[in-house]
Amino acid sequence: MRIRHRHPWDVTAAEAIALQQRLCHEVIADDRFTRIDTVAGVDVGFEKRGAVTRAAVAVLSLPGLELQEYAIAHRPTEFPYIPGLLSFREVPAVLDALQRLPRLPDLLLCDGQGQAHPRRFGIACHLGVLTDLPAIGVAKSRLIGTHAPLAESKGSRQPLYDKGEVIGTVLRTRHGVRPLYISVGHRIALETAVDYVLRCTTRYRLPETTRAAHKLASG
Repeated sequence: MRIRHRHPWDVTAAEAIALQQRLCHEVIADDRFTRIDTVAGVDVGFEKRGAVTRAAVAVLSLPGLELQEYAIAHRPTEFPYIPGLLSFREVPAVLDALQRLPRLPDLLLCDGQGQAHPRRFGIACHLGVLTDLPAIGVAKSRLIGTHAPLAESKGSRQPLYDKGEVIGTVLRTRHGVRPLYISVGHRIALETAVDYVLRCTTRYRLPETTRAAHKLASG
């Protein structure tokens, strides 16, 4: 399947922000899928002191969480590191990796933000809109927002707020470990997104999708 890029990647920071502000209106924040049999972790690393972007997609079965397929793509890094604009640095290589798969997965779990983003358009939203796949942002740290204290037990959660709006869920995936920040990417509701992250999480802090993709992206 050929994935359409839809917009240029050779843009300035101001142009990237304008694209986010336009494309964020295309994000669908409710469940628009039939069934999920495969889940894919998406992660990105860098080689040659950041000059080369290495993107990995690991496709796992659900509920078995067994590795089915994977793809790795390398691409020259052309956009600088700017917080809030990481998708413009990483997504082109991720799209290359997705296009190397024999079939697209049913759901993407992205190592990064979805709507928990200043313009409600993190990497999970960007990938979701461009591929029209259901996508979830599974971030290891908070970019924006505030939340109430979280209980230590696995499965504890609190809404993540920004400017009075719920933009995600703070989720404890293992007792006593730092939480993850879950947010809608595309074509999935927030509560459903949290449910699928928990389905993909076993005895580690990170879901198995993220762990598999990180191993590939790290070489």
